[in-house]
Amino acid sequence: MPLVHLTSDGTVRTITLDDAERRNALSWPLLDELQAAIETVAADADARALVVTGAGKAFCAGADLVGLFGDLDRPVDDLRDHLMRVYATFLGLRELTIPTVAAVHGAAVGAGLNIALACDVIVAGPRAGFGPTFSQIGLHPGGGCTWMLTQRIGAANTAAALFAGEVIDADDALRLGIAQEIAGDTLQRATELATTWSTREPQLMADIKRSVRLASTADAAESLAFEARAQAESMANPQFREFAARFR
Repeated sequence: MPLVHLTSDGTVRTITLDDAERRNALSWPLLDELQAAIETVAADADARALVVTGAGKAFCAGADLVGLFGDLDRPVDDLRDHLMRVYATFLGLRELTIPTVAAVHGAAVGAGLNIALACDVIVAGPRAGFGPTFSQIGLHPGGGCTWMLTQRIGAANTAAALFAGEVIDADDALRLGIAQEIAGDTLQRATELATTWSTREPQLMADIKRSVRLASTADAAESLAFEARAQAESMANPQFREFAARFR
């Protein structure tokens, strides 16, 4: 049975982690299928938005530590290279040019949290839990957690969350900015958002994603320069031309 499903509804794609009995814990087989699904979406010229979710009660309970990490007594450099290969299986989500939204209805812990953070927007269910729990088990954060969390909630809040290593509930996740919405049916709401985004002009949405990333990592001058070029290019869009024509 597949551990990851990729489905299509018009121009919206949905990736579902489906190892519910193990709370969608990340094994090599699951990660291999996830990476393949992400690569399929990246190559799909008709895809305009992506939803990522998990089957069963959890979004993703994190890494299967024994099966995924292997021999812990290897040299540090070997372990580092191994971990980079693990990270690469899901961080392709960040490289997608289409808008992405995670529907997190239950636990998103450790590397499972990273998968949610790799999406542009997170919709949380009332029982969602976001767990940067690395310090509780004596493990440094990995998989981009420190960087992605800092981008969302700032350095001080990230430090507090990683020091504590506790699960953050839906209300606090919304307050901090980890999640952007709380919805009773996370998949339905995430799909609604993705469907709306999928109607926008594709290059415009790709440029907005790039602009947001530049704004969080570059200086004001570089961000402004990209905005000016992207906005100038977008003035050729038929939708904008039609809107502008109303003012004549």
